[in-house]
Amino acid sequence: MKSFRDKRRDGRPHQPTKSGGAQPRPPENRPAVKADARPRDQHIVKPDNQPEPKSAPRVLARRDGALPAEQLPVILEVAPNADYALLDSGTGQKLEQYGPYRIVRPEGQAIWQKALPAKDWERADAVFTGDTDEEGIGRWRFPKTPLGETWPMKHDGIDYLGRFTSFRHVGVFPEQASHWDHMAVLITAAKRPVKVLNLFGYTGLASLVAARAGAEVTHVDASKKAIGWARENQEMAGLGGKPIRWIVDDAVKFAEREERRGSRYDIVLFDPPAYGRGPRGEVWQLFEDLPALTDLCRSILTPKPLAVVLTAYSIRASFFAIHALMRDTFAGMGGKVESGELIIREKSAGRALSTSLFSRWVA
Repeated sequence: MKSFRDKRRDGRPHQPTKSGGAQPRPPENRPAVKADARPRDQHIVKPDNQPEPKSAPRVLARRDGALPAEQLPVILEVAPNADYALLDSGTGQKLEQYGPYRIVRPEGQAIWQKALPAKDWERADAVFTGDTDEEGIGRWRFPKTPLGETWPMKHDGIDYLGRFTSFRHVGVFPEQASHWDHMAVLITAAKRPVKVLNLFGYTGLASLVAARAGAEVTHVDASKKAIGWARENQEMAGLGGKPIRWIVDDAVKFAEREERRGSRYDIVLFDPPAYGRGPRGEVWQLFEDLPALTDLCRSILTPKPLAVVLTAYSIRASFFAIHALMRDTFAGMGGKVESGELIIREKSAGRALSTSLFSRWVA
């Protein structure tokens, strides 16, 4: 499914960018990265244009066997660092440092008052306004000087591109770093070949972390543009030789085909949107479709799997709900289900900004 990530908990939805949007203005005094750079075709698998018959609803039944052990609530925290920091937040906004730039964006969770004085907020390099229908960076205001669409960023030594998108986001979700670090440890400790499936993979930071740790990665997203961005990040990171398959496809349809083909994975990551559409018009509704997809993720695990990680950004849910779903789904497999929230620790006043819910089964 195409992840309508603008429907996360930090503000009202906006329409996602369409292909062929306005070209970015190059930044002053530094080379611009072309927004229309295309990945090498041989690394991208595209769905054919033939309509696929609608799948029969997956029959779900409560599984036999003991429920996995549990740990909750688990709060996974991202603290300010040299590459990213939540500088301040309040009154429905957040002030963040992404590499060289200070950025102001909406944040519905920030119902408290700002801790920093107005002059610190006024030093922002970019402010998301969302007050036009223009594609690309037209929904951003640059108080100091016009900026290009992309700029260099880094996560734990992996270079990638930050990106001003028309739907408020900047090409990375830093709160996911806790999951990335945990996954890298599992891959390294396995001391064997590991296959990772990243569904709703977006711009690919999780896939790059997994590949650098030694895994063979399959990255799936319904957005051709997001796959292009992910491929740019792979080249930016110098990981072009790593085994990553970039696949433009509906996440559910792809997983169903993998089940039929007998393809199996040691780690499955899935970060579904509250609502989305696949490349052939498939409709995704989180509360209706999540149980079947979770069951499907179990069915495509290897005999000795390592983990399944679910992240949910829906305001209607609680981590108790997805925790119960994950424990039921992985009954009889042993291991442990850990569930809670991903938070970012604020630099100014030390407040915790909750960004999403998660639940992960670990063998």
